[in-house]
Amino acid sequence: MNPVVISTQASRRLFLGAQGLLEDPTRRATRPALLRLIQGLGFVQVDTINVVGRAHDLTLFSRLAGYKPAQLQALLETDRSLFEGWTHDASAIPTQWYHHWKPRFVQDRTRIQRHSWWQNLLGPETERVCAHVLERISAEGPLGSSDFDHPEKRGPWWGWKPQKAALDYLWRTGVLAIAKRVNFHKRYDLAERVLPEAHSLPEPDPEAHLEWACATAMERLGVFSAKELAGFWGAVEISEARRWCQSAQKDGRIVPVRVEAADGSEPQSAFAVAGWEPRLESLPEAPPGIRLLCPFDPVLRDRSRALRRFGFDYRFEAFTPLSRRIYGYYVMPILEGDRLIGRLDPKLHRDRGVLEVRGLWWEPGIRPTRVRLNRLGLALEELATFLGAREIEGV
Repeated sequence: MNPVVISTQASRRLFLGAQGLLEDPTRRATRPALLRLIQGLGFVQVDTINVVGRAHDLTLFSRLAGYKPAQLQALLETDRSLFEGWTHDASAIPTQWYHHWKPRFVQDRTRIQRHSWWQNLLGPETERVCAHVLERISAEGPLGSSDFDHPEKRGPWWGWKPQKAALDYLWRTGVLAIAKRVNFHKRYDLAERVLPEAHSLPEPDPEAHLEWACATAMERLGVFSAKELAGFWGAVEISEARRWCQSAQKDGRIVPVRVEAADGSEPQSAFAVAGWEPRLESLPEAPPGIRLLCPFDPVLRDRSRALRRFGFDYRFEAFTPLSRRIYGYYVMPILEGDRLIGRLDPKLHRDRGVLEVRGLWWEPGIRPTRVRLNRLGLALEELATFLGAREIEGV
């Protein structure tokens, strides 16, 4: 039998539902609700850029309008139900899965030790620097980069001293964990002191780890290729994901499908979670109104998938030279219902309490009707309130 064809809208709704964007954003924003949201997402990316707001805060606010950053901080630093680890980038991750980072710690240790960028940052005395950092943290408790002095900084971007590189190396390899952040600066402590129960769990065997990585990714994608499955966590190889898909299809857990593309390209061969049709029927309608998505939102992370599912060609231009930018530094996609209908370039002026909109672009075929403009205005007002801005300029 030929695989069933899933329409663009159906695959898009399955994905948005799995990623928490079909739930009512006005539901009560409690700490347990926030934890459930992050568990549903799998993780939320943490990023340093703060032109508008922190990536994790914007991602969570778009799904839970009453969200307060202090709630995430409490989950990370008080409850310890989340920890900061590495997926494709730094992320807040449910602690229930911490032991599945142990294989990554081993892999990262080998990879970092061989990488020329890290070798340059750590310098010629890696073992001595790491031992010194560990000795001080063991004796003094949580410390950050600013607690270590060194006359030399290395690296083309911000300039890292060897102790800062050692702190990140020891974190990425599971020796240290992030105990807290102060003004967004990491404070590291021994992993067994920060997460004693999770740290004590044994490393899963390879097959159990593969099952976890693929099964959890499957639930958070709905429709996927083996490449997308492997890329969700960045924890297994594509060849391993393909092998898992073969087994899961044989067991009836997933079914082969072909997925129509919003960009007009040929339908893509893929898989869908078994029972995707009743799952689709049970999904709520997308909430009314407009929401502004963070550039690091999980819906956008895979640019080719965003193009296929939404017909939305997105590029993050913060690291693109100004003369070559098409839109702007920190462009936020505009979500209306289950469609990405435009983008805007905002900037928060904290000293003046102003949220400035420096540019607004609608996707082809999207008309800026009065209703749509009113919805956008309301979304901007809600964002400004969340960010603590008193005024909006440029609309």
